[in-house]
Amino acid sequence: MGQKASIWNPWHGCHKLSEGCRHCYVYRTDGKYGKDSSVVAKTEKFDLPLQLKKNKTYKIPSGNLVYTCFTSDFLVEDADEWRAEAWEMIRTRQDLDFLFITKRIDRLHECLPADWGDGYDHVTICCTMENQDRIDYRLPIYKAAPIKHKIIICEPLLGPIDFRGELGDWVEQVVAGGESGKEARRCNYDWVLDIRRQCMEADVGFWFKQTGSYLLKEGCEYKIARQFQHSQARKAGINYERKKNL
Repeated sequence: MGQKASIWNPWHGCHKLSEGCRHCYVYRTDGKYGKDSSVVAKTEKFDLPLQLKKNKTYKIPSGNLVYTCFTSDFLVEDADEWRAEAWEMIRTRQDLDFLFITKRIDRLHECLPADWGDGYDHVTICCTMENQDRIDYRLPIYKAAPIKHKIIICEPLLGPIDFRGELGDWVEQVVAGGESGKEARRCNYDWVLDIRRQCMEADVGFWFKQTGSYLLKEGCEYKIARQFQHSQARKAGINYERKKNL
């Protein structure tokens, strides 16, 4: 994208929902400090998009990509009372691009603002689908959802995935990646390549984001240190950019 990025976590904490949550990095990080990740609470950065510097300019400058709610889920039930205010801030800052990832796409309709229509131009909503079970449940809901910009997140990738021919112009990209951490489950490179194949056939962008801690490739298992998991994925050279400009 070439955009500068900012992080906005209006609330922190979540509840484990599916297999991809088993070794959640937020729980892992909070655990080091004795913090209970299942308690969802507003953060001191709740109004960050509207916060000003001393010179009266926004702390998040115009044009930035804002990674939103990366230590929670924007659609988590516990945040229902705060979400309308968060949407209002997003609506106010149309000079930014907001992106959040959810495992709760089935809650989208009850969480949208009244003026959403078929989506805000400056909001990307990504949906996690970590295995075939979650593909079969979440993908039809996600495909039908009124969202202008959609990205499927297959991370942590926990098994082979068949999109059953459902990929197409409605989704911009699929992101795949292995699981990190000491308890990480193994990622098979063949699963990654097959997702790439399906993306190329449908002309959907593909990004191999990270290898994960344990990668099985051509019959050999590789243990990859955290600091090399992204760079090793880049070295594979298998990312794909869609040919159509939609």
